[in-house]
Order: sequence, then structure tokens, then C-alpha cells
Amino acid sequence: GGDLLFPALLHFLSQFGVLLGVLYTVSRSEKPLFVRLEERLGKGIYVFYCVYALFFLFVAVLPLLDLEKFVYAVFYDTSPTSFAFAFFFFLSAFLCMRGVKTLGRFGDLSLFLFVIPFAVLMVMSVFEADATSLLPLFDRKFGDTMYAIKYTAPHFADVALLLPLVGNMSYQKGDAKKISIGYGVGALCSLVFLAIFYGLFSSVAPRVHYAFAKIAQYFPPLAIVGRIDLIFVYLLCCVLFVYTATPLQYASNFSARLLPVKHKTLIALIINLGAFFFVLFCNKYYNSIYSFFGRYGFIFYTVLGNLLPSCLALFFLGGNKKQDGASNAQTKKINKENAHA
Repeated sequence: GGDLLFPALLHFLSQFGVLLGVLYTVSRSEKPLFVRLEERLGKGIYVFYCVYALFFLFVAVLPLLDLEKFVYAVFYDTSPTSFAFAFFFFLSAFLCMRGVKTLGRFGDLSLFLFVIPFAVLMVMSVFEADATSLLPLFDRKFGDTMYAIKYTAPHFADVALLLPLVGNMSYQKGDAKKISIGYGVGALCSLVFLAIFYGLFSSVAPRVHYAFAKIAQYFPPLAIVGRIDLIFVYLLCCVLFVYTATPLQYASNFSARLLPVKHKTLIALIINLGAFFFVLFCNKYYNSIYSFFGRYGFIFYTVLGNLLPSCLALFFLGGNKKQDGASNAQTKKINKENAHA
């Protein structure tokens, strides 16, 4: 019922709290977080990279299977060949061969591909939704809500997906504010989507798959002009491709740090080839895999997605603060001399 918003909201709030802690730590450091981590852990940093490389492969499983099924259901009127989804892995392999800076620029581009299509689809859907479907609130037992939080944890790895970007950046004034606002807006968009989605489909919502491709289909003018809403769905798919490739890029990036740099291309090819064969042969076991992640994934996502980033923030909070007043004055003097020169 309407209580479907609460598990998502609690996930977003917990992720937002962890993200604020990481950003606060980064804002008080002169060096990127990962540089400090390498200095502090020494060779122990390889354990960190290995754990997170495996974790990001774990994170990639459900998005890959979901995207493959989504593409087949939305893009094809007839049954496609088994290798039709293989084209996605060319984009993924390209991203895996590049660094996180390239991924960040893809993220900037994805923002423009997201805002307009999402807004149009929501406007086309909101007038057909029934807000009373979300009532009564707090109709479910507390235990049901907690179980929903546990079961949906594999869909909320937000801080983990931001950590490689935040951990490698050189902090500038105002970055934390921009990142926090960006994450907050994204969370709000997800909650708005859930509310409209359930208001539209109500009791049959659990049986509606790939909802953002269907949410606008009841907009009255579409009966005259046809399914032009699919144009905006296709644009959103471009963002979805980048999102799905992101964990694979991180896994390649961290694996490359464990091995010589000259093998980065080979690592990217191996990871994407392995992901392709996994999707090809395991898509028939989708329900079992989904159930496994829902039952047991909570542990991995809580520890590596929430607790470990929180520990990193606390671990580095006390040291390597931004320069104090005296050192700032010295820096200004040096900058003034350089400017004069």
C-alpha cells in the first residue's frame, strides 16, 4: 500500500547520513580519501581493493539481469536472439578501460538525458494516478516494513557507487553541498516515481514489471498520437546503461590497482566477457537469484555499503585537517609572491 514509500525513504535517509559523514571527512582533508587510505594502510590497501572489486561484481548482478530483461521486453516486439544484449558490453568495456574521470563525465551527460524525460513521463502519469491508493498510511505492521527494508537492500548501494568518485576527488569549497543536493534530488525523484506508480496501478502494482516504460501509457493524447512516451523511455535507457556499467567499471578499476597497469585492458575484457556469459546462461534463474539477494544480500550491502564507508569517515576524521590560520597566511604569501613573479 502507501507504506511502500517508508522502506525506500529509510534507505535513502541512512545512505544520506553515511554520505554526509564521508563528505565531511573529505572536506577536512588536503588529500583525496583514497590517497590517505593508501598512506595509512600500506600494503593492506590491496585487501580493501580486493574486497570492493568483488563487492562491485556482486552489486552488478541484479542490474545486469534486470537490464537484459527490460531491453528484451521494451525494445523488441518479437523474441530477440540470445546475443542481442551483447551490444551493451561494448559500452561497458569502453568505460572499464577508462578511469573514474570518464565515468564522472558520463554522469554529467546523463543528468541532461534524465531530467527532461523523467519530468515529461511524470507529468504524463500524475493526472491518471489516484492519490487515495496511497492511503491509509502506517497500515502495515512494523515487522513488515523492516522485512521490506531487508529485502530491498540490494537496490540501495548509493554510497558505495559514489565512494570511488568521492574518494578520488580533490575537494573544493562547495562540493559537499552540490553532491548532497544532487543525491537528495535523486532520492526525491525516486519517491515521487514510487508514489505515482502505486497511485496508477494500485493493487496490481506488484505484477507490473519495468514500470517506467508503462507508467505513461494511460495518458489520453497517446490514443491519438501513438506511444511517443517511448521516446523518453529510450532516453532514460541511456542513463540506465551507464548506471548498469558503473559497478563493472569500479570492479575493473580496483582490480587494475591490484595488478600491473598494463593489464587494465585485459582485466576490462575478462570482466565484461564474464558478465556477458553470466547474463546469457543465468537469466533463466532470475527468480532464484533475485530471491537469494533479497534474503541474504542485506548483510553484504549493510557492511560494505553503509558500515565500512562510515568507519572510513570516522577513521580519518581526526587527522590531516585543512590548513590552520598560520599555514593559510603562509600559503597566501607564497601565492602573492608567485602572482608578482
